[in-house]
Amino acid sequence: MTSFLIAGAGIAGLATAHGLQGLGHDVVVLEERADTSSGAAISLWPNALAALDGLALGDAVREASSAVGTAVMRTPSGRVVREVSAGRMVAALGEPVRVILRADLMRILAADLGPGAVRPSSAVLDVASDGARVTARTADDVVVGDALIGADGTRSVIARHLNGELPQRYAGYPVWLGVAATTPETAGLTVGGGIEVGHLPMGADATYWFAAGRAPEGSAPPAPRAALARMLAALPPASAWLAGLPAATPDERLVCVDMVDRAPAPTWHRGPVCVIGDAAHPMRPHLGQGGGQALEDAAALVRLVAEGHPPATAFALLADQRRRRANRIVGLSRAVGRAAMIRAHLLGDIGLHLSRLLPTTPALRVLARVAAPHAQFGAGT
Repeated sequence: MTSFLIAGAGIAGLATAHGLQGLGHDVVVLEERADTSSGAAISLWPNALAALDGLALGDAVREASSAVGTAVMRTPSGRVVREVSAGRMVAALGEPVRVILRADLMRILAADLGPGAVRPSSAVLDVASDGARVTARTADDVVVGDALIGADGTRSVIARHLNGELPQRYAGYPVWLGVAATTPETAGLTVGGGIEVGHLPMGADATYWFAAGRAPEGSAPPAPRAALARMLAALPPASAWLAGLPAATPDERLVCVDMVDRAPAPTWHRGPVCVIGDAAHPMRPHLGQGGGQALEDAAALVRLVAEGHPPATAFALLADQRRRRANRIVGLSRAVGRAAMIRAHLLGDIGLHLSRLLPTTPALRVLARVAAPHAQFGAGT
């Protein structure tokens, strides 16, 4: 039995802990926050569901989530750029995209972990390794294990341990996430002129929505509703109804953060220490792949350990197998975000017009290479 320390009780950390504990290993998850149950919702594409299947959690997540049907992409003026039926999306990707409350997903990931496996208010402050054992220091304790997995997000302490400083920068816009007590008829995305608003129905009486728009750093999170209201007030009358989504969202289901970005970590592992998820490859939200790539990492790592590889070998193989795919999706997500956040309405509308010229079938083929259950993105993925 190997003792694994995991820094971070997010999606990557809890999924990995579930899988490793299921193999009979000892797992301790050290989490900075006191409460990990807050948040809005998350979309899970078929590649994420396939990873959950590999962790024996796919059926539980499908049961607790809602399938997304027909999706429509519009300009702020209301012009339809693209409409894809539920049947056509399933034909391309194998099954529907699903939406789940983040708290429900975290509950499922953590359900089988032993008592005390997750230690809240235990941020990892420092790491040391002699090549055989790893020591993680928190404010109140020193924890020793055979291996350490850094799943501690974009600002990862473990990634800095492996790489030194990793410069971060503000991407130019905040991101709002919420779950509203209302249901639009279809899933949709309104984008152009530096504004992006999406919505995904969650059953009969709730909608997961997200929004992004150019704003100075630090201007939105202190007063997220006011900042979002100002942004949505600039929409044309055809899109004014979108303001009703945040208005119908309770405070506990509203999240607003400045979009902070950095390059993927050059080094993912050294000896018995590795990073996964956003710690390894921070993902902007525009392709809905942050959680999906974290789950792919977790499933791949658990599979390698199940094959009998010692931690250092499993970590090296994980980097070889996952780096190219994850980093390419990082680049795609960043490119989509930059295109959506173009300030000038004219340039934004030109980009949407060019998107409209790409037939739906080739567009779905590209999407399938990202999000289908067994997506491949070139050699070495």
